[in-house]
Amino acid sequence: MDTNTYSTATPIEMRHLIRQGAYDKPTSGLCPGYAQANLIVLPREQAYDFLLFAQRNPKPCPLLEVTETGSRATHIIADDCDIATDFPRYRIYRNGVLDDEVTDVQSLWRDDLVSFVIGCSFSFESELIEAGIEMRHNTMGRNVSMYLTNIPCQSAGSMSGNMVVSMRPIPYEQVVKAVQISGAIPKVHGAPVHIGDPSVIGIKDISKPDFGDPVDIHPGEVPVFWACGVTPQAVIMHSRPAFAITHAPGCMLITDTKNIDLRG
Repeated sequence: MDTNTYSTATPIEMRHLIRQGAYDKPTSGLCPGYAQANLIVLPREQAYDFLLFAQRNPKPCPLLEVTETGSRATHIIADDCDIATDFPRYRIYRNGVLDDEVTDVQSLWRDDLVSFVIGCSFSFESELIEAGIEMRHNTMGRNVSMYLTNIPCQSAGSMSGNMVVSMRPIPYEQVVKAVQISGAIPKVHGAPVHIGDPSVIGIKDISKPDFGDPVDIHPGEVPVFWACGVTPQAVIMHSRPAFAITHAPGCMLITDTKNIDLRG
């Protein structure tokens, strides 16, 4: 299937294509107007701690849905959705160390696993584009730039760590508009957490993201940083639970939920 067909597919069509192994790349720009989502899957013994962590840190971890223990189905954000197959790529962590990256996790599924589906900044990108704000990573055909920061999250039980942010270069004259648009959708990270000098939030070299790809920043543009749903992966690496599954950065679940329904 060609790129034009992907660009016109519905959310359920994209989930089916991903489930069949026909698409395994970042999902930014797909199904405009529909929310995309991050993932973390943990054994039940760590699930309460992460639920509390997400409640204490809603900016990087805005919860859209939590599944029943052992269930691979969502009931709120999407119909005909399988958590174990419908993300393009997954990461497997063991004792906080990245062990593998795969295109489905059916063989690893267990009856004690709980899935947390978390809002994603890709959701507000289509609204930024409609407002005439370029998403440079889309223009360059790359994944969005993501960085570990020195911004501490509020700990909860066994879960602790610093925030991850995503960065988009925005022309100075469009920054206020970008803040207003994203701030109206708090369930997909909301307004930026930082604008300008990356070193203030602990980023030493903006040309070397910790996740995703570098993008060009043109004269007259300022780097704008949003809280990112990859934060749970940083928390996993810091907190070191025995087992965890996450989405691969940039490879999201495309839901049936419209962005307009996630407005604050």
